[in-house]
Amino acid sequence: MHPPIPAQRPVSVTCLGYGGLIPFVALATACLAWPALRATWWVPALLGYGAVILSFVGALHWGFAMTMPDMPLRQRHACFAWSVVPALVAWPALLVPPAAGATLLIIGFAAHLVQDFRLQRSVVLAPWYLHLRVRLTSVACACLALGAWTSMR
Repeated sequence: MHPPIPAQRPVSVTCLGYGGLIPFVALATACLAWPALRATWWVPALLGYGAVILSFVGALHWGFAMTMPDMPLRQRHACFAWSVVPALVAWPALLVPPAAGATLLIIGFAAHLVQDFRLQRSVVLAPWYLHLRVRLTSVACACLALGAWTSMR
């Protein structure tokens, strides 16, 4: 028997989720505030953090595939396969020019959010999960977009 999915978002999830945005916001702000260090420090750090987080959110689908006993086998295999795609998008984002890298990361985050919505159509996710993912993805993508914009200045 599995424990029930909590209807309320746990405080730890809220703190960790929104806390994970601090580096995005701080680095995007630093890109504006200290332009002399933008190309050598702030934008590469922002892209590096974005790549790490995109890889992390991909792993969520691996976890879903391992722990949801009622997930159809085909969906389970699809989740395992999808879970590695974000890392495969994140890694080359670090190897191309910064604006292109930020664009790849934004596309990766958006694609992963689409996959989350698709997953919700066939399995029961916590009722707060998608709302949180939309907020976190929106802020991360806005910060990456700002980093891309400043890298072209």
